Amino acid sequence: MSTPKLPLTDDERKRLRQAKIKLIAIAGFTASELSTTLNVPKERADLLLALAKFQAVPSIGPSLAHNLVELGFYSLDEIKAAGESGAQLVERLEKLHGVWMDPCVEDVMRLAVHHAGNPGSDKQWWDFTAERKTYRKQHGYPADRPSKSWHQ
Repeated sequence: MSTPKLPLTDDERKRLRQAKIKLIAIAGFTASELSTTLNVPKERADLLLALAKFQAVPSIGPSLAHNLVELGFYSLDEIKAAGESGAQLVERLEKLHGVWMDPCVEDVMRLAVHHAGNPGSDKQWWDFTAERKTYRKQHGYPADRPSKSWHQ
């Protein structure tokens, strides 16, 4: 497990140092514990905890962890309970941002759904590329998919 990259304030970093807590340990906290340690509202602790936990999944970095939170998820359990596919998640993300995403983003969304149902899996995003290509060849993309790409 690698050290998560979190949008911490200087004060939050200071409080972690004072408590002798390393960033890699944050994913093991509860929101209540993190809220108390950092002296932040529970909502802020929920966000930081979600970002840290998502980044504990192989291939999920800070940006994709943030995308999952943007979609309303704060845990892998919530992704599992939603019952959405990786394709559905990326389609929602594209509508949210008003741009179509790089295809590897869909691979990572598929990975997140997989890990939600298979905790401890060592699969990486590229393990889902062939699956995505097969799915998109059969089903294509929604007619209302944004026409502007993420890099424009």
